[in-house]
Amino acid sequence: MTLNKILIGLAVLLLMTSMSLFSVHETQRAIKFQLGELVKSDYESGLHFKLPFIQNVKLFDGRIQTMDSRPERFLTAEKKNVIVDYFVKWRIADVNIFYTRVLGSPDAANLRLDQIFKDAFRSEFSKRNIRQLVSSDRAVIREILINNAKPLAMDLGVDVLDVQVMRIDLPEEVSSSVFRRMEAERGRVAREFRSQGSEAAERIRADADRQRTVTLANAYRDSEKLRGEGDAKSAEIYAQAYGKDPEFFSFYRSLSAYKKTFANTGMMVLEPDSEFFKYLKKDR
Repeated sequence: MTLNKILIGLAVLLLMTSMSLFSVHETQRAIKFQLGELVKSDYESGLHFKLPFIQNVKLFDGRIQTMDSRPERFLTAEKKNVIVDYFVKWRIADVNIFYTRVLGSPDAANLRLDQIFKDAFRSEFSKRNIRQLVSSDRAVIREILINNAKPLAMDLGVDVLDVQVMRIDLPEEVSSSVFRRMEAERGRVAREFRSQGSEAAERIRADADRQRTVTLANAYRDSEKLRGEGDAKSAEIYAQAYGKDPEFFSFYRSLSAYKKTFANTGMMVLEPDSEFFKYLKKDR
């Protein structure tokens, strides 16, 4: 009988001990309540104590959460609708406020954050046109959205870590008109490039023709100069040779003339006492 009492006592002690202890994982946030009133929340990871039946503990996921928004339409500065698909990364910053404002529900927090970011997107998209949204301003918009949403998210006990736009689409009713305008713009740019290329080609061709004309003129000038110098040198040599022995020079020139004349088979009519035959008449 005494042994049974001891065993029962040990069992009750173990039960009370297990009901008095709770553990907090490093990925969790904890709140302790006493008779429904929040009494403590700044728990570190490890084993902690509570009063059984009087106090209870709620645990929350302290890891990074994702709010995946449904595609939403926003109006741009051009008064055109765009369909935006985005997501938000967040985690619990203050578990007391998180429990008080959204009852510790991630789904409720996502609904509140979704509304905050929809308002922020609507404000920023209304200041920009489609080209800015699609191309150059995404990083700027991201920073603005995070900075504007952080104070509002802190009121929910949530710290916003990141927001990313996955896709920006045009509604079908405006896609065709936008694409036609973009095609016309690209066509205009292409025609401008072709015009500039044709102008550059004509300029290069004209310059090449000018250089060709100048080069040929310079070559002709140099060749005429060299030819004149050669003729002058040749005349000088002939004059010097003729001056040394005029009779021999005349005889040599006559022989050359005979050779060229008699090489032809045609008929030549000359008087017998012509000067052309003077060396043929002389005695040896």
